Amino acid sequence: MSKDSLPGLTLCNNAALRRAARKLGKFYDDVVEPSGLKATQQGLLYQIHMGDEPAMGAIATSLIMDLSALGHTLKPLIRDGYVETFADPEDRRVKRVRLTPKGLDKIEEAMKLWQIAQQRFEDVVGKDKAEDLRAALDEIAALDFDLPPATP
Repeated sequence: MSKDSLPGLTLCNNAALRRAARKLGKFYDDVVEPSGLKATQQGLLYQIHMGDEPAMGAIATSLIMDLSALGHTLKPLIRDGYVETFADPEDRRVKRVRLTPKGLDKIEEAMKLWQIAQQRFEDVVGKDKAEDLRAALDEIAALDFDLPPATP
């Protein structure tokens, strides 16, 4: 263990996952940065694009975030003219999201940079290991970690 490491970090799944997520997040942020977006914004634009005018609730559910956090994340993308929200024509209570023409241009630019980051990650980690990691993380994200009711 290096002098700069804290003991016990490798014993906690949460700590190890968060350390890896911060390192990987910074790497993707740095590569995507010339587009003016953060990697999280690029990912959100991509989900909106692929979702074909998805409902905000569907986006929040698939990204495992609450609606208020999604709204907060969308604000700068709306402000910058990349995204617009609108009421679902069949159920006005449902808010949908779509990319604007400016957003379509931005996602095209950002995806080129994302592809560089994605390829670099796979070059360093290995394509099979990267695929296995995504599958394992998707599997974990689908698990139910709710605690059983307390018994008296």
